[in-house]
Amino acid sequence: MNKPSVIFVDDDPHILQAMAQSLTLEDLPVACFEDAASALRTLGPEFEGVVLCDYNMPGMDGLDMLQQVRAVDDAIPVIILTGQGDISTAVTAMQQGAYDFIEKPFDHDELIELLRHALEKRHLALENRRLKAQLRQMAKPGPRILGNSPAMQRVLATIHPILETSANILLHGETGSGKDALARYIHENSPRSAHNFVAINCGAVPENLIESELFGHEPGAFTGADKLRIGKIEYAHQGTLFLDEVESMPMPLQVKLLRVLEERMVERLGSNQVRPVDVRIIAATKADLKQLSDEGRFRQDLYYRLNVVKVDIPPLRERKEDIPLLFHHFALIAAARYDRESIPLDASQTARLMQRSWPGNVRELRNLAERYVLLGPAALDENERAGAGNISGRQTLAEMMDSFERSAIISALNACHGSIKDTMVQLGIARKTLYDKMKKHGLDKAQFKD
Repeated sequence: MNKPSVIFVDDDPHILQAMAQSLTLEDLPVACFEDAASALRTLGPEFEGVVLCDYNMPGMDGLDMLQQVRAVDDAIPVIILTGQGDISTAVTAMQQGAYDFIEKPFDHDELIELLRHALEKRHLALENRRLKAQLRQMAKPGPRILGNSPAMQRVLATIHPILETSANILLHGETGSGKDALARYIHENSPRSAHNFVAINCGAVPENLIESELFGHEPGAFTGADKLRIGKIEYAHQGTLFLDEVESMPMPLQVKLLRVLEERMVERLGSNQVRPVDVRIIAATKADLKQLSDEGRFRQDLYYRLNVVKVDIPPLRERKEDIPLLFHHFALIAAARYDRESIPLDASQTARLMQRSWPGNVRELRNLAERYVLLGPAALDENERAGAGNISGRQTLAEMMDSFERSAIISALNACHGSIKDTMVQLGIARKTLYDKMKKHGLDKAQFKD
């Protein structure tokens, strides 16, 4: 069932039935309730519709319901149905925040027009609210996580509830999928953002040096240790420690890291003094740590300590609808860096990018965007020749047509900054056709506004 556009409340079941049929025929999904209390239980700040209620009801009347709805969200339009004797009360309701009132018996067309106007106002209020939230997010320093695909929305839905906590997080994803960027995003949007974000690639540091890198050392702790060194763990105190390629950490060092996680204390090499540390650990891996721990190649107790919350980052081939947005973003950054103009991709170029399987993931796409800014469209041809055997050929004709249509609409919306009117002109289609196709492909114009 579609989400209701109208919540209708009236204690007369015959009126409820007649209104339900009437609004359904007008393509206005409606949910009907015989009392205000039941209707209120279905409302929340994300409700996208309008409340229509009778004034004279037993228990909670229309004026009382208005106050309750405004307590949930004062931007939800409430329209009150009144009898002739209730006009003065209805005017009072208007003064207290009702959207409008309509007198019974009412004109059907007048009611429908009023409801549609109220719905437009509600949608505009929600769109403005979402846009302001996006602007606040974009105004924050640090990396941004871009992506409107369901796969990336699931990632964001997983991490947002834990941003304010100190829970350890395990990021799992292929090389180049954005594990480092996501770790930085988590840090920058957490209460620890004022302190250090410390990253170390466990696979890039020689085994004989990584212990000193993590724990630090005192002068004279070993040959060549001529001065004090603060380790990464201690340096990340009150901040975040990012352990990339954690599956490469030597087994003896895993034991020491586990002790730090359990005791929240760190001991430098060559020292007998332990120091308290408050650190959040974000570990990243491209391997299956559970399988490695089952095989005895990674400590199981450390795995469970790191895996308080696991986030699976999708490869780019599983979020291809994000490619136009990501490419545009990387191209703008490159254009600013190299003082060059960034020419938007046309629909055919975008479709070609979306047909690739992107083994290097987001990192490969970012590299191509930079070359595109420097070399122009020839960079796309070069990239296609270099990866000629890497084109995904498993799609049917219908799937390819859908993919092309979606990419063409995304490209036009990006170029027009979400303007429906300009997008209609660029694509040469009617407004209703554009809206139908956007709905089909799960697109919202608010996603493309600057």
